[in-house]
Amino acid sequence: MSSSPLNPILPLCQLPAGAIGRVRELTGDASFCQRVREMGFGESTFVTKVGGRGPFICHINGTRVALSHAAAMGIVVEQIGGR
Repeated sequence: MSSSPLNPILPLCQLPAGAIGRVRELTGDASFCQRVREMGFGESTFVTKVGGRGPFICHINGTRVALSHAAAMGIVVEQIGGR
């Protein structure tokens, strides 16, 4: 996975609070990937990290979702806006 300095690729847990990211990849076993897709974290979906240090609060598809640190580590995003 490569990233440019303008659009870093990082786990959702490392996305700064208030930043917007686009889901690039889901890592982990098949059941984890299926579960987070059901929650709305499909590839190419936009997510805003509202805040938190675990659980992390995210805004996705008009809904706020809380994720554990382990779950947020398994969602790789491309930072596209925000801080």
